[in-house]
Amino acid sequence: MTLYTPGQAVEESGFSLDTLRYYERIGLLPPVERNAAGQRRFTDDDLGWLGMVRCLRDTGMPIAEMLRFAELTRQGDETIPARVTLLEEHDLQVEAQLASLREKQAAIRRKIAYYRDVLAARDTPDPAGCDDLAESAAGARSR
Repeated sequence: MTLYTPGQAVEESGFSLDTLRYYERIGLLPPVERNAAGQRRFTDDDLGWLGMVRCLRDTGMPIAEMLRFAELTRQGDETIPARVTLLEEHDLQVEAQLASLREKQAAIRRKIAYYRDVLAARDTPDPAGCDDLAESAAGARSR
């Protein structure tokens, strides 16, 4: 079994040391082993769990729901149906977020296309020479 220092756990998990301490204090992370000097030593299991916590957090699961998931996990296999339900509900919320982001992305892409069309029209020479006339008229008005 590999043991990790707090610094290594920070590097591996992407969480700050303060966040790791907070997660341990509120029970989202089970009590972390300590060496003889009292320094935390994280295990592969701790880092695996933190990976799941990262996934849940990054997808917007509130801490209260993450705590519920952690509690269910610690209660054993008999809570697997409840865990599935909790994760399915979260998955629906993630899917709704993705749909909303897709709509917003489509609007952004429409705006990009509009601006590209504006730039293309500006860069396309006028075959009738009307651009030169318009520029001369604008120059005369500004004088």
